[in-house]
Parts: sequence; C-alpha cells; structure tokens
Amino acid sequence: MTVLTGKLGLWSCLAAAQEPAPAAFWRILMLRDHNTRVVALGVGCLGLAAGMIGCFLLLRRRALLADALSHATLPGLGLAFILLAGLGGTGKWLPGLLAGAAVSAGLGILCILAILRLTRIQEDAALGVVLSVFFGLGIALAGLIQNLGRGQAAGLTSFIYGKTASMLLSDALAMAAVAGLTGAICAALFKEFMLVCFDPGYARSRGWPVLALDLLMMVLASVVIVIGLQAVGLVLVVALLIIPPAAARFWTQRLPVMFAISAGLGAWGCLVGAGLSAALPRWPSGGIIVVVSGGLFAISLLLGPAGGLLARAMARRRLGRKVARQHLLRALYELTETPPAMQPDKARPKPIRFEQLLGARSWSPARLRRLLATARRAGWVEGPDSDDRWTLTVGGLQAAWQVTRNHRLWELYLIAHADIAPSHVDRDADQVEHVLEPELIARLESELSVRYPELARPPSPHALQVEPADAGDPIETRTCKTPT
Repeated sequence: MTVLTGKLGLWSCLAAAQEPAPAAFWRILMLRDHNTRVVALGVGCLGLAAGMIGCFLLLRRRALLADALSHATLPGLGLAFILLAGLGGTGKWLPGLLAGAAVSAGLGILCILAILRLTRIQEDAALGVVLSVFFGLGIALAGLIQNLGRGQAAGLTSFIYGKTASMLLSDALAMAAVAGLTGAICAALFKEFMLVCFDPGYARSRGWPVLALDLLMMVLASVVIVIGLQAVGLVLVVALLIIPPAAARFWTQRLPVMFAISAGLGAWGCLVGAGLSAALPRWPSGGIIVVVSGGLFAISLLLGPAGGLLARAMARRRLGRKVARQHLLRALYELTETPPAMQPDKARPKPIRFEQLLGARSWSPARLRRLLATARRAGWVEGPDSDDRWTLTVGGLQAAWQVTRNHRLWELYLIAHADIAPSHVDRDADQVEHVLEPELIARLESELSVRYPELARPPSPHALQVEPADAGDPIETRTCKTPT
C-alpha cells in the first residue's frame, strides 16, 4: 500500500484499493497514509499563506491584482519549458518551471507599476491590460509547445488547473516555508500594511514608503501564487487569495481578528477540499478546494455577525421595532403635553382616544393595536378603557419625555447647523435620530441648553422661526423667535 501510494498518489491509491467513499474519507481524516500527510501539510500551508496576504490585498482594493499576477505566470512557465527542453532536458524540471513563473509574475508587477506611474490609466484598467496580454502570450506559447511534436508538453497543463495528488514532500515543505515567511513579514509590518490599506495618503504625507510597501505586498502575493500553481493551478489560485479574507470580513470589524480568521478559513478550506477530492478520485482537486472555500464564504455571508445577511436582517428588525416604539411614545407625549415646559414628574397625562392617536401618524389600525399592546406589556401605557382611550404610565411618561426631548434637540440642531426648513426638519430628523449615540446626545444637550436654559426640554421647532448665522459660528449665536 505504501509503495502504491508513493507511485500513484493518494487518489490513484484509493481508486486501486476500491474503498467506499466514507471509509476512504475516514482514512484521509486520520492521516494514515504518508501522501495524505504530505498533501495536508502542503495545501494547509498554502491556504494559510494565501489567507494572510489576501487580507491586505482585499483591504487595499486590489483583488484583481491576484488574478492578473496568476495569469502573468503562464508565459514564464512556457518560456521556462522551452528553455529547459532546448538545453537537452525534458522541460519538466519543477524548480526551473517555478522560477520562470516567478520571473514572469515579477515582470507583471513591474508592468502594472509602470502603467500606473507613467500613464493616466486607472488601476483596474492597468490590471486588466496586464492580465489579458500576459495570458494571451502564455496561450500562444502553450500552442507552440504542443506543436513541438515530441510529446514533451504532457502534464504542463497541470499548472493551469492544478494537480494536488502529485505533490511531493519537497513541495509541501516549500509551501510551509512560504507560509512561515509570509506570516513573519505580515506580523513584522502589520502596522505599516494596515496604514497603507486604510489611508495611503496619510501614510505618504508622514514619509512612509508607500510604494515599497505596495511592492512588497505584490511580491508576497506573487510568491504565494507561484508556489500554489501545482496545487490549484493559476486559474483558481486567485480564489485562495480573495475568498478567505472576503469571508472573514463578515465575522469582525477588527483587522487583527480578520487577519487570523482569514488565515484559518484559507487553511481549513484547502484541507477539507483536498480531503474530499481524495475520497472522490474523479473530482478535480483544485476545483473542489475552491468550491469548499466558496461554501465557507456562503456560510459567512449568511451567518457572519459583522455584516452577514442574518445579522443585518435582525439589526434592521430591531431598529424598526425601536423606531416604532419611539414614534408611539412621542405621539402620546405630544398629544398629552399642554404647558411648554412640562416636566415628566409634574405632568398629568390625560387619556388619548385611539382615533386621535391613529391620526397622529400613518399607522394602520391593526399595527397601532400591536404597538399599544407591546407598550402595555412594557409598562408604558394603560388601557384601553370603555371609551377606547390609552394613558401613559409614570414610567411611560418618563420614556416619552426623553424620546421627545432628543428628537427636538436634533431638530433644532438641523435647523441651526444644516439650514433645513422647519417644515421639513421632522422628516430629516426621523431618518437619523434613532441611531444617535449617547455621546452626541450629550453634546447636543450642552450646546442647545444655552438657547432654552429655563426649559427642561425645548418646544417643538415647527412653531418657531430659527435664524441661522454664518457657518462656523457657535450655536448660541443663532436666534430663535416665537411668532406673535
């Protein structure tokens, strides 16, 4: 079994042994075979390295860079094959082929930088030009090699689509070395990479070598791409650089955590994909690895707490409920208040008829009934009585007073600072006030308390004429007049 594994690889071994898929997968999961351990080490380290450097590429908005560099390796592979064959060899010496791919990727980097620095072409167009031209040259060289007529090109296409089963221990160790080097450089320059990704203009103004850092990112991406050619191929290696960090983006808003999650997702996707392709010998390994990584992305997109679809839907639902409750409290308070400076501890809430409350906003009767039932369960209102009237409780009056006060503070702020007409300010305030932070509310209170020092809360600005001063003046210089 060991000899067969060494000669034919894990996939051929399992096919020859004719093991059922579950038994084969369990054998792979337990890492019982030497080639299984080699493949697991290689693809795991490849996914780890791709997830780490891909995190910075994604934040730098250079996802297309990985695609351009991967396609730029094809002409280097073709030229290296022709050169090695011309020197009397078979043309399949792996170190020579990878060296040619690395040189070609380096030329691609230089071409991209030259186009960006010397022309007015945008970055996406420059990447598209390099990708298409280099890949076209590689296809032309591949056709030339096929026409040599000596059968020497057999197996060269594995670099396009990948062939994980043929991975040797030396290949796995090379991937482990690349993963270690990538991790060490990213850890040493984490702060610099982070600043360049988020604010390159500020980094440049502070004298940081932005061009050198960008070039280093490209070089690391090129090294990962070249070393991953044998595992997943140049067509699919870009997925390992983009999918893990894109999936990690849905789990956190902090870059260090995103960096770790991206590396973990990259390694896990490669390991599971390689295991599945080994248990199913007829399935291509590179494609399965990318499909598994895509499945992890789909799970992250759905369940991620920092932007996933489920989290966003729940947040919108919570915000909608909060807005509806605040609108109900404010409507009850405004229908209840009589003196302009009514304090919540001195107020005498009067019962409000359901029909009167229904006309305060564009509620349907059924929705208003549900809102009132929710408010009653929260202890904010009492009712209905025999005349279908509802009354604010002491706790509900306090909550309604605070909601109304915050709303009117924000309205006055918009009138004074944003020059919004009083007839439109209620609509604009409704769009923002429900997501105000407590710090901003405290700032509004301190700034606008000068205008109404004698009131516990400002009156409604819709009955006021606010005269905004010039931009930049403190808010207390604005004047507010009550029409006679």
